[in-house]
Amino acid sequence: MPSTAETLTDVVHSSKQIKVQGFSVTAAMAGHEVLTSGRWKVGGYDWEVRTPSDVNANFSCRLIDPSGKIKPSPGISSTVKLRSGECRYLGALMSRRDLQTSGYLNDDAFTVEYTLKVLRELRNKATAHRPADHLLPSSGLNHHLGELLRKGTGADVTLVASGESFKAHKAVLASRSLVFAAEFFGHMKEARSPVVEIEDMDAAVLGAMLRFIYTDTAPELDRPEDGAAHLLVAADRYSIDRLKLVCEDRLYDGVNVETAAATLALAEQHGCSHLKAKCVELIAANLEAAMATEGYSHLMASCPSVMNDLLRAVHGRKN
Repeated sequence: MPSTAETLTDVVHSSKQIKVQGFSVTAAMAGHEVLTSGRWKVGGYDWEVRTPSDVNANFSCRLIDPSGKIKPSPGISSTVKLRSGECRYLGALMSRRDLQTSGYLNDDAFTVEYTLKVLRELRNKATAHRPADHLLPSSGLNHHLGELLRKGTGADVTLVASGESFKAHKAVLASRSLVFAAEFFGHMKEARSPVVEIEDMDAAVLGAMLRFIYTDTAPELDRPEDGAAHLLVAADRYSIDRLKLVCEDRLYDGVNVETAAATLALAEQHGCSHLKAKCVELIAANLEAAMATEGYSHLMASCPSVMNDLLRAVHGRKN
């Protein structure tokens, strides 16, 4: 009787190219200092921050020429079992002296290709050859929660903004917002009230915020209308950090000279450091045009403290 081989493991393979700018500056680094790359997910694990305990992985790296004029260098590799937070040293790929004459160093920069192979145990041998039509469907949690919001099934609180009512669920709101958690499950009056008036917020903004709370999506931000700023204010007010970051990212991508001053005031008032930095640089690079906008007058009146940041940025560009 022929036997059937059973597959017990699976290998997930991923390569990443990392360019190191300023090779000459790295000569001043101490032996214990390291450079850290951005997040890199392989096999369901985050290899920048942490890994689950006892992860079997093979690391390899080599120098490459992005232009393809010279072949990749001989690589080094190591197969190890890692625990959470553990680091391993692969060894020296090439000496600094050899790198300078190798051809891989161009304009004081070089590129290293890292490859990770993660060995993972298959969860269930019975699913190794499962037909495609029997594979588990993707999670529909966001859709189901969105329907819960839309239909209002089991709602135990009504939020009202600009005369429009939204039925919601205290537990869901509290799970996504520390402010709602304090209101509904603390000692505030909202904990006992079935109706909560949301002051100083447009109904459309409240609706968008609730949709994000339930579904983790904000389709309003894909439209050309300027809704990201109002939604960011709402997210900051109710401590919905992820929504705030999503709005900040949308504003970061869309800011221009015409809107930079008004956006800078918003960023300053709501603690959006990355957005603030971009606005400051944009205004400093186009100072006369930015000063002619309505937003600049509002900026000076509402956030005079940012003048110091602008002066430093303008001075830095002149130097």
